[in-house]
Amino acid sequence: MTVKTAKTAKPVQLRTPLGEEVLALHAGDHVELSGLVYTARDEAHLRMQKDGIPFDPNGAVIYHCGPVIQDKQVIAAGPTTSARMNELSGSLIEKGVRALIGKGGMGTRVRDELNGRGVYLAFTGGCAALAADRMTLKGVFFEDLGMAEAVWVIELDRLPLVVGIDSHGSDIFGEVSKHSDAEFARYRKS
Repeated sequence: MTVKTAKTAKPVQLRTPLGEEVLALHAGDHVELSGLVYTARDEAHLRMQKDGIPFDPNGAVIYHCGPVIQDKQVIAAGPTTSARMNELSGSLIEKGVRALIGKGGMGTRVRDELNGRGVYLAFTGGCAALAADRMTLKGVFFEDLGMAEAVWVIELDRLPLVVGIDSHGSDIFGEVSKHSDAEFARYRKS
């Protein structure tokens, strides 16, 4: 594989709103994110395109997540598959969103949209309870969309993440896919 990673000894500490510091990150870097994030799945993205973004997008972070909320607390908040938002993320990035969080990576279109602007941060699927332990609920927009699709305002306390796509065009998910395709082709020839 050709992705160069910084292999930081300690996680890079980030706090929202994010600025140009994210442009120094490299695919594979470990980060811990603190501050406000906004959950958004398919319906929330569509609503924001139609009705506008209900928060200041400059330096904001979008978490691809449909959390479980009970008694004004985050019970579980694991990532959803980010690729579903490939066609919906560009307008948010153009308006100043600096990072997207999710699982499974995103397409080349998003990689190109992040170039020189921001990063995609990966969180491991299946860790919804771990994520919730580092979250405090602060508010909600578009609650009429239902629990999973509303935009929840959540404060993070050092959520551990990995830079999956950096602002220089490096994409660990794309590289893994290329490598596995090449290996599969090699075994098919044998």
